[in-house]
Amino acid sequence: MSLSQSLQQKLLQKLSPQQIQLMKLLQIPTANLEERIKEELEENPALEINDEGKDDEFSEELKDEFENANDDTDLDGSEDEYENIDLSEYVADDDGEIADYKMKDDNYPEIDDGKVIPIKNEESFYSLLIDQLGLLHLDERRFKIAEQIVGSLDDDGYLRRELSSIVDDLAFRQNISTDEKEIIEIIQLIQQFDPPGVGARNLQECLLIQLERKRYEEKGVELAIQVLKKYFDEFTKKHYEKIQRGLNLTDNDLKVVINQIIKLNPKPGGNIGAINKAESYVVPDFFILNTNGKLELTLNGRNAPDLRISDGYRDMLKDYDRGAKKDKRQKEAVLFIKQKIDSAKWFIDMIKQRQETLLHTMGAIMYHQESFFLTGDETELKPMILKDIAEKTGLDISTVSRVANSKFVQTEFGTYRLKFFFSESLSTDSGEEVSTREVKKILSNLIEAEDKRRPLADETLTDMLNEKGYNIARRTVAKYREMLNIPVARLRKEL
Repeated sequence: MSLSQSLQQKLLQKLSPQQIQLMKLLQIPTANLEERIKEELEENPALEINDEGKDDEFSEELKDEFENANDDTDLDGSEDEYENIDLSEYVADDDGEIADYKMKDDNYPEIDDGKVIPIKNEESFYSLLIDQLGLLHLDERRFKIAEQIVGSLDDDGYLRRELSSIVDDLAFRQNISTDEKEIIEIIQLIQQFDPPGVGARNLQECLLIQLERKRYEEKGVELAIQVLKKYFDEFTKKHYEKIQRGLNLTDNDLKVVINQIIKLNPKPGGNIGAINKAESYVVPDFFILNTNGKLELTLNGRNAPDLRISDGYRDMLKDYDRGAKKDKRQKEAVLFIKQKIDSAKWFIDMIKQRQETLLHTMGAIMYHQESFFLTGDETELKPMILKDIAEKTGLDISTVSRVANSKFVQTEFGTYRLKFFFSESLSTDSGEEVSTREVKKILSNLIEAEDKRRPLADETLTDMLNEKGYNIARRTVAKYREMLNIPVARLRKEL
């Protein structure tokens, strides 16, 4: 048996609790911020809503007295662990008041006769899944993993993120070590949730999950499962004869299979919150107004009340100062008060940083896409990726991503997700870089204007785009068409 020593150097990224909390606050849309603030108010009695606009100011005399509070000793004359309690920073800042942050209370923009612009709201698909997550018997660690997976689902209910990326996120941001095998196990639990099909990694898996739910309930489900498992590509391309030959299906069997599959929902997350559109609204996080050709950006502070340090906790500090003798119990109480005020001040600062980061990021997006915000013309959108905004703002790409995710901006042309403004670039014949979204818009217009009795094939669309100066391959046209949810030419044909 031999012993050996080795020297290894590892680069680890560790975030402080404050950084993690700020990252979480950045992800929260305005519509959910009020709930998060309520949670903090319930947990920390030193934090309160500033309903009356009171001054958070102690007198300079009281400040001086508190600065000398750490000169006290214990009852037996010896110093203890509470001896060096310095309350000066909790009594006043440089201006003589505890720093708080007053949130800007911007009302919604109004139109004719003071009517508020109605905007569609997406009720929380995430909240629905988190509620179901609470019904699983998971320990704290596995619950956090499941929560990360749910948070990675897209709006349609699919998990399109790489499993390795989820593993990395958990390691770097939550200090949770896991592997893809465990991730898959928890994904399978989430796939049992409602709506059926949620948590699927692709369309085939989504449809199979739904069929498995009613495997023994309806006629033809077993056959439909076989078709999707063995002949999914053929089914999507309507190559029915090959399917019939492969599975020895009659015409009636095929008809039953088709009827089963077309009843399934390809977007399990797409209908959540859209049941009663007349009563639902999206709360925009930003407003952009065009005032005589000058863009003005404001942050919606509607759901963020003014926060301040509790009067009651300030009074307790005053009472402590007035006491002639400070015993150990009193000093313990003061230490508790100090911790709560620390936490309250820190939360107020986190909210302030959140607002500043949101405005800074949205401002960069607004100026980058200024032409669009002035005209509303999608073809005016410039290529823009997360890295572009990160470089303009000096923020990390992951921070920009959190701001862009689940946030909305209201303009005079409508309300848009921030993710709408991000797209890759494409070169034209002249060497100009244009947004792929511009190309998709032109492609959509070409298909919309086509003769439906003789729809345009992808090759024809490619030639038409090339004639307009866009250097694009046929496979890219097919990709963009699929992203626009437009079927192939033969399926668009009208008799």
